[in-house]
Amino acid sequence: MADPEGMNRLLAFGVRNVPVVSRGKEYVFGQVLADVARLAGVKPPGQAGLTPAQMVERWQFVLTAAQRFVRQLPTDYMEERAIANRDRSVRYMAFHVFRIGEAFLEVTQGEEMTVERPNVAPGDHLQTGDQIAVYGDDIIKRITAWWGSVADPSCEGKVPTYYGMQPMRDVLERCTWHSAQHVRQLMAILERLNIAPDTPVTDKDLAGLPMPKGVWE
Repeated sequence: MADPEGMNRLLAFGVRNVPVVSRGKEYVFGQVLADVARLAGVKPPGQAGLTPAQMVERWQFVLTAAQRFVRQLPTDYMEERAIANRDRSVRYMAFHVFRIGEAFLEVTQGEEMTVERPNVAPGDHLQTGDQIAVYGDDIIKRITAWWGSVADPSCEGKVPTYYGMQPMRDVLERCTWHSAQHVRQLMAILERLNIAPDTPVTDKDLAGLPMPKGVWE
């Protein structure tokens, strides 16, 4: 969006989705930091210090916070852009925080984590923050139920994603911090509207997750 030639360079690799990191004629998908490190010629990062159990707990905390924040969003603001240079509404982002969780649950049932899976648009029945928060409540309960019945609590088994077979632990971590990043953005939107977020999420609350430094990165 910021570079008119960006899509042309992406298509030259035969790729249509981001993030992609390239070096000369070689590229890797940016979701796997070990692959990025290999391409850059640096030491791969170690895993975050959180266990899958801790990540599930952190994710539930993040999604519960998201429920508070989406309920604070004015209904007449829901179709405004969340960020000026991207065609994504506030309503879409509010829904997306929880849809990431539903996409993960589908992967635990054998579906592939495709680009499209977490990026579907909210249905017409989800127009207000309250309605989206109720949808979020269902996702939180389903994540809790999945974790309570998971056969391998180490989550080392691999699942299919559009960037290759990945340990479920890594997909769980990615989904957790993905929701957390959008929660940071929801707080920023509320602050833009001069609405104080109800019990803000802090950096300390997200410690142990590989969070981007910037809110809109």
